[in-house]
Amino acid sequence: VQLQASGGGLVQAGGSLRLSCAASGRTLSRYNTAWFRQDPGKDREFVAGVKWTGRTAYADPVKGRFAISRDNAKNTVYLQMNSLKPEDTAVYYCATESESRPGEYDYWGQGTQVTVSS
Repeated sequence: VQLQASGGGLVQAGGSLRLSCAASGRTLSRYNTAWFRQDPGKDREFVAGVKWTGRTAYADPVKGRFAISRDNAKNTVYLQMNSLKPEDTAVYYCATESESRPGEYDYWGQGTQVTVSS
């Protein structure tokens, strides 16, 4: 199983980015998939998730600004990030949840850097 995260970059505050998480070896429509982020010196935090049913969930700091979606034909999960703030700066990772160990994420992408300048 491989998850390929992409789409990060440098953007000014108020701008937008769309992250992609393309999977191989695992059909994302059968698994819960989530985006996490981590800034140096801070703990990794949950950002947004989409269940295999299509139900979505968001961390409070990104509600109303970020949107997670899934394209089953492309086996890809996206994170549309709007109204970006400097505090959104982090490395963003996608991951899929283990079927046998709910709450644990067993496969992770390599991360993509998002930098928001003020």
